Amino acid sequence: MSDTTYAVIYDLHSHTTASDGRLTPEELVHRAGEMRVGTLAITDHDTVDGIPPAQAEIARAGLALNLITGVEISTLWENHEIHIVGLNIDIHHPALTAFLNQQKVRRNTRAALIAERLEKAHIPGALEGAQRLADGGAVTRGHFARFLVEQGKAKTIGDVFKKYLARGKTGYVPPQWCTIKEAIDVIHHSGGVAVMAHPARYNLSAKWLKRLLAHFSEQGGDAMEVAQCQQAPHERAQLATYAREYALLASQGSDFHQPCPWIELGRKLWLPAGVEGIWQRFETPQNSTEREV
Repeated sequence: MSDTTYAVIYDLHSHTTASDGRLTPEELVHRAGEMRVGTLAITDHDTVDGIPPAQAEIARAGLALNLITGVEISTLWENHEIHIVGLNIDIHHPALTAFLNQQKVRRNTRAALIAERLEKAHIPGALEGAQRLADGGAVTRGHFARFLVEQGKAKTIGDVFKKYLARGKTGYVPPQWCTIKEAIDVIHHSGGVAVMAHPARYNLSAKWLKRLLAHFSEQGGDAMEVAQCQQAPHERAQLATYAREYALLASQGSDFHQPCPWIELGRKLWLPAGVEGIWQRFETPQNSTEREV
């Protein structure tokens, strides 16, 4: 029998059926255990509803999993939708509860407008379809995309966004989210740390990405995601350089939504040398390790 020991694997960005993930909170924590993730953050879009059932299942099943309370907040900056992850938050804090209720109103309003535009494009029933797929969770553009695939309007989720839901397309509705500062402030008020989510995914030039990170840092942001399980060559090293440049701690996460061949809990999550892991702010410092699944 091997006496090999594994360092803790941190995955600090994941989703459940409380937003646009495909696994229930209970299923997600069991899958994290199967993937040997030691510390998992659940970070659903503008909701913390998935966290209590996940906590209850960890306790019931006796899982060796450290669950970090989290949320992924949608914000608007220079006409770009930017996501800010809050980690180690008090999910019952009154300021956070009130804030997420406001975000829910914004999200529901946008969903209704998306459905109206699709209706005018002769695609009826989109709101009801998205709500059915959300199954009580927060309705996102991902649910509309799944509905449109069901309706045969495109073959894949990506194709739906390109044809219907991206900026300038039939079903696109400009978001009316909060500011980055408002998101950072409510995360801090609830005892958490604020992390810039997947900074390389906003289709920004290097100049504009640096402007975004400078603004985030100036507003009190704490960290940025540096490592994901699927990245372009040299992206991780470049993001680590930016983290150092803007005095931000580093985070890592799969942004897991569902089991698939290229994105998996805990996969390829490690930080380059020279950056400090955000988890050192809320638990005993340990090192993560890269592991293929």
